[in-house]
Amino acid sequence: MWPGAEVPRAEPRPEAGLHGGGTRRCSDVCRLPAPAPAVTRERPSSVISVPGSPNGVGGRLGTMARAGMERWRDRLALVTGASGGIGAAVARALVQQGLKVVGCARTVGNIEELAAECKSAGYPGTLIPYRCDLSNEEDILSMFSAVRSQHHGVDICINNAGMARPDTLLSGSTSGWKDMFNVNVLALSICTREAYQSMKERNVDDGHIININSMCGHRVPPQSVIHFYSATKYAVTALTEGLRQELLEAQTHIRATCISPGLVETRFAFKLHDKDPERAAATYEDIKCLKPEDVAEAVIYVLSTPPHVQVGDIQMRPTEQVT
Repeated sequence: MWPGAEVPRAEPRPEAGLHGGGTRRCSDVCRLPAPAPAVTRERPSSVISVPGSPNGVGGRLGTMARAGMERWRDRLALVTGASGGIGAAVARALVQQGLKVVGCARTVGNIEELAAECKSAGYPGTLIPYRCDLSNEEDILSMFSAVRSQHHGVDICINNAGMARPDTLLSGSTSGWKDMFNVNVLALSICTREAYQSMKERNVDDGHIININSMCGHRVPPQSVIHFYSATKYAVTALTEGLRQELLEAQTHIRATCISPGLVETRFAFKLHDKDPERAAATYEDIKCLKPEDVAEAVIYVLSTPPHVQVGDIQMRPTEQVT
């Protein structure tokens, strides 16, 4: 569903659910072994001012535009799972940088409210809500067709949406496994394929595909309820590297990047442990977690690098997360 001509400014909204909210990192519920400290990459120092968020939401990205982002201004980015958590933070950050952003989710009420907030804040970009069930391939294809007909095509694809079910390997339900595989692996792959084809048919040679992964795609935590989920995240790691290789074979300068956050403070744990809210709340109490805006800033960093720089994999975790 495309938004109407005018969306009234909305009050702050609750986080969204699993398919659409981008609030589903394995890292939200587990402590992962860290054999080496995370690498800190030097960030460009030059910035240009853009309107800041009136309520301070958006963190460091609310008051500055990253050098190197100018080439993306007015171009189109697709963000899946944009109705809350990391997806909403990424969508907001891109609008702040002057991009046209199609944010999709199964329900778009939260995205419509975010679009109104961005407009009221005077951000130079635009957020366009689109209703899409990513577990349904026909929905995905219809979305890309609508983007092609109304906005020419996708220049940046950020595969953020995903989900987890507490289905263990020994006693989990097949339906739960299928749900995770369909969204975390197949939907990501379909969106990647369609985004590449959109770029290719328009001779876009500087596009970017970013997969929001998880540290569970690099370590298997000793928690049975997320073992299958972890397997889907390992698949994302492999898919991103395979994509990078295929892009090289195609002799294109389109880039592929995987961003794997550690513990992020979202509503994910409350969805995973919906029958045990105390356990869910305890997930975020032990250490100072990453914020969704931290991941959004990593996305902006990746997009702001020069076209000849390939950022393959960013692993990021809270400084206090050591096990």
